[in-house]
Amino acid sequence: MTENSGGADTHAADAELVARGIASAVASDDGLTELQQSLLEAVRSALTGVHVDLSEFEPIGPTALAQALGARPASVRHRIVQDMVLGELVLRPIPPEIARRVETYATALEVDDRFVRVARRYAQGAFGLAWLDLQRSGFAEHWERARMDQLRTNVKLEHQLAAGVEDPALADTWMGFSELPHGTLGRAVWDMYRTRGFGLPGSVGGASAYLAQHDFVHVIADYGTNLDGELEVFALIGRADPDPKGFAWLATMIGLFGTGYVADAGFFSSDLQERRLDNTDSHVRIADALRRGQRLCDRLGVDLLDIDYHDVATRPVAEVRDELGVDPKGTAATAVGSPGAFDLAGMSRIQQTYALSLEQGAVRR
Repeated sequence: MTENSGGADTHAADAELVARGIASAVASDDGLTELQQSLLEAVRSALTGVHVDLSEFEPIGPTALAQALGARPASVRHRIVQDMVLGELVLRPIPPEIARRVETYATALEVDDRFVRVARRYAQGAFGLAWLDLQRSGFAEHWERARMDQLRTNVKLEHQLAAGVEDPALADTWMGFSELPHGTLGRAVWDMYRTRGFGLPGSVGGASAYLAQHDFVHVIADYGTNLDGELEVFALIGRADPDPKGFAWLATMIGLFGTGYVADAGFFSSDLQERRLDNTDSHVRIADALRRGQRLCDRLGVDLLDIDYHDVATRPVAEVRDELGVDPKGTAATAVGSPGAFDLAGMSRIQQTYALSLEQGAVRR
């Protein structure tokens, strides 16, 4: 349920109440950091359509907030707590008092969220334990063998973020996308791999069959494949999942590409020389991705990584996008330059170099 469904948070005062509650949970004695403020304001604006100013705010304690939100569904209160955790995760280090305070708010709101524990581990400096908790609280705990059928592979997947292993049948399936007409989902995903020099699923070092699911979402949602694009696509995927476990995806990407709490996550690795959350417009793009994900959660109510994209690979991208009900990017995100899946600006420097070389005929595929 969206926070503005039923007219609840469309009212400015109500939106401000939620924003004050989140800010009160994660602010230090000196107030919010610049990054916290800009991110939380952008998220509130994207989700509710109401601009809130958190440069100064009247704190509200956990009991008072719980009383004010008492009529809210558990799903809405859970999302609010996860937005508090988001406000923690962009800090390094996380002050222990903030981690304890967020736990207090979660308890008052009667929300048992495992990602609160992940943030506490970060605050304690227990990064290894936090990574284990992050996996158990999210994608790893919910992995089921039955999901392998839709991935077109019989090769055992040790970990959802692991690099791919040799699987000739799977590689042939993906190579078959190259024969599809331009404009179809399968051909578009294959073109995305080809222009960036990505190894196909089923090849050693390529994406696993499961992780390749998110590449279909890159195309459908029109997000690039550089670090900003990964933050956007996983923000959307995580928020679209009706199960709160979906937050694990955004938490992992922030740990990898934002703060460095996650040093290595299999196929992905941290690049602290190119942190994205410190860049001025990342928060706007993440906020809009959360908005789009929430709309999908309300309309579709499924984990986007559970969809059988192979079954719709022969259909036009626009048709699949419309059928799923994926909202266009918001004006705020497009205004700060959120590039599309095939825009050069949506590629990393290495991907750009490869794409330009391919265009000039220096690389043969």
